[in-house]
Amino acid sequence: MRHVTTSDRNFYDRYYFNVHACSDELMLIIGVGQYPNLGVTDAFAVVRRGPVHKVVRASRELGLDRMDTNVGPFHVEVIEGLKKLRVVLDDNEHGLAFDLTWEGAIPAQLEPRHYLRWQERLVFDTQRLAQTGRWTGTIVVDGERIDVTPGRWWGSRDRSWGVRPVGEPEPPGIQVKNAGTFYWLYTPIQFEDHTILGMIQEDEKGRRLMEEAVRVWPDESRDPEYLGRIDYAPVYAEGTRDVVTATLAFSPPGGKPFEIRATPILPVHLMVGTGYGLEPDWKHGMYQGPELTVQGVTYDTRKQEDAARMWGLVDAVASYEYADGAAPTAAGTGYGLYEYWALGPHPSFDD
Repeated sequence: MRHVTTSDRNFYDRYYFNVHACSDELMLIIGVGQYPNLGVTDAFAVVRRGPVHKVVRASRELGLDRMDTNVGPFHVEVIEGLKKLRVVLDDNEHGLAFDLTWEGAIPAQLEPRHYLRWQERLVFDTQRLAQTGRWTGTIVVDGERIDVTPGRWWGSRDRSWGVRPVGEPEPPGIQVKNAGTFYWLYTPIQFEDHTILGMIQEDEKGRRLMEEAVRVWPDESRDPEYLGRIDYAPVYAEGTRDVVTATLAFSPPGGKPFEIRATPILPVHLMVGTGYGLEPDWKHGMYQGPELTVQGVTYDTRKQEDAARMWGLVDAVASYEYADGAAPTAAGTGYGLYEYWALGPHPSFDD
């Protein structure tokens, strides 16, 4: 949209995709965003492969054509709405490129509205659709070509829009009194023949600010199954807030309670290099000047100084197992995103 219904500088509209091989081999995350009230569009791709964390990012002036989703070497093409998209990063000097086609495995689902005020100011007012699916195409990392086939390359995507913090930092004002608590879990879990979409946000006292749990089938005529409240029990690595394993317990109304055990197997620190907040010179929606800007950033987590940067929101590939034969079909093992952040105080830890 050229003009949106709010003048809030933080209005945004973004694609998000993740790509993984249902293993710890590689995870690729891609984002393309527009910021109508800032006059900017930007894009990023981050790949985690072994110890290497590699980012390519680009930014340009938004212009007037909102259907133009090209940002330099980044391109998003809608082949069939809500079902099939193509995402491309052209060859470049930064060691990462891809040409990938996404096909949804389930109908796209509209998630609950994310609405939050801090010190009376509206900070989050967003809406998002989510979908699991499979990938076909190629990824090139440092000259090595990886063939991507739908049998083993899965992922999830979302399309979100609304108000959330973006761009250059503002004077904090009374917001400086905010403790900065953000306790978050997001789990789009893909099994061979169904998907579970779950999310939790809690405050520093453990009160639920947002939650969702549904089981979705590929058949569009079959309604999503509401799974009730999620009880979340993470196990943290000693002395850290890194999740080693977690149990997700579901209690569908009128149905039998069940549990799924999650094991993160490859972490991607989404805030490092991509624009989500850590670098003062590159944030989502930040104006980079009148000319197209394309940059590359690479870190090696075997180096102490690089490993120390890996902080904040984690998007991990995870394996998921239904416990005690609770799977509704023979497909009891799944894979998907395990996105979490534990910032500030929370009853699950006392540090």
